[in-house]
Amino acid sequence: MALKLNNTLTRKIEEFQPLLPGEVSIYCCGVTVYDLCHLGHARSYIAWDVLRRYLTFSGYKVTFVQNYTDIDDKILNRALEEGSNMETVSERNISAFEIDMARLNIMPADRMPRATQCLNGIRQLITELEAKGAAYSAAGDVYFAVIKANNYGQLSGRDPNEQQQGAGGRSNDALEGRKQHPFDFALWKGAKPGEPCWESPWGPGRPGWHIECSAMVRQELGETIDIHLGGADLIFPHHENEIAQSETATGKALARYWLHNGMVNVEGTKMSKSLGNFTTIRALLDSGISPMTLRFFVLQAHYRKPLDFSAEALAAAATGWKGLNAALLLGERHGPALNWQNLDPIAAPWLEANRERFSAAMDDDLNSSAALAVLFDLAKPLRALANRLERGDTPSSEERALGSQWQLFQELAGVLGLNAEQLSASAAQLSDADIEIQIAARKTAKENRNFAEADNIRNALKEQGIELIDKPGGNTEWLRS
Repeated sequence: MALKLNNTLTRKIEEFQPLLPGEVSIYCCGVTVYDLCHLGHARSYIAWDVLRRYLTFSGYKVTFVQNYTDIDDKILNRALEEGSNMETVSERNISAFEIDMARLNIMPADRMPRATQCLNGIRQLITELEAKGAAYSAAGDVYFAVIKANNYGQLSGRDPNEQQQGAGGRSNDALEGRKQHPFDFALWKGAKPGEPCWESPWGPGRPGWHIECSAMVRQELGETIDIHLGGADLIFPHHENEIAQSETATGKALARYWLHNGMVNVEGTKMSKSLGNFTTIRALLDSGISPMTLRFFVLQAHYRKPLDFSAEALAAAATGWKGLNAALLLGERHGPALNWQNLDPIAAPWLEANRERFSAAMDDDLNSSAALAVLFDLAKPLRALANRLERGDTPSSEERALGSQWQLFQELAGVLGLNAEQLSASAAQLSDADIEIQIAARKTAKENRNFAEADNIRNALKEQGIELIDKPGGNTEWLRS
């Protein structure tokens, strides 16, 4: 099979074919660095990290670029609130971003340009749009005229004749009157008193939000790239406007494939600061959730689907991850005793069949949940061996021969960015509270007639040495084996 991806632009599942054989250029929309990253960022960047890892695993040379938006109203407002400046806020949150991503085992981008470091490219792009009659000045600002763009709305399906207010993104009502069309958006914003600004042919000011990414894509990767990534919330207006300004300027397609990840809900409700259900990556990990548990939790859902976050779902993910982690730790803890040092790859047919199953799952629009199922199949005898060795049992000759299986398991887990976590003895054992949460989640699954999920929870607990005993009346008791 060949890799197939759901292209937002065409609304079709398409076979991936890069511009240059064996090479892939990717641009991922990065963070606006005014605050710590939240669970939605984790979901997005884990998904795209897996895409990058899988492309590399498949033999491609990948160039991955991800930007920082380091000048924006949100950054300036935060600086005003705390009595600092734009640079202080940006630098602090860029450092925090790098720490949070490293904890989640998300690889750093090959290049991470900043908007403030791409001002020449931004000014040049605006100048080109102005020369084509697609940009106009108004009261110190410069706007893009959407009527000059071919097929505006092709990504989002929006009709520019809808006359929607605020469609330009990150604007306010006071600025709407300057536009020739409600969908027009700012390319350059005239300087305001007390704000940072840069010189330009249109007077001092700073770039608009959308123009930053178009300029950075061109600066780092060229006029047309293979894949453009982002969250579903960026389809409109941000990515729609990127396409409009880039393709109007160059006459070429900005990206061949547009991929977007689904949003995060918290117990069925969209995550939002205003609703009080906003969770930062740092707060979650500092609360005791292991980084790989969070990564495993994200990968259980398809990247395009909404991800529902709850304590019960996270507890279930923790149990599932502990089983995989035990298998990953087997080689690290007991490899020498099992003579697993310097293993040579063995092309056993049944191992190759599992590798092919894994690749088939990932080729199907990055179906990480199906790929995890392959890992669980490979891990089952490895976990059993790990449990026996922890009890002091002597491994059989058949168990000693599992080295090649562990090697493949570790390799495929690495494609998903899942690395072994060293857990203390107390952390490795489920607490009574953890078990009760799992039992409650299983009961909810059964009430919703999701019997497959209920069975998964029972099996995951069994693998951790917890035996469930269902009693009349819907009650469940448990025993440690």
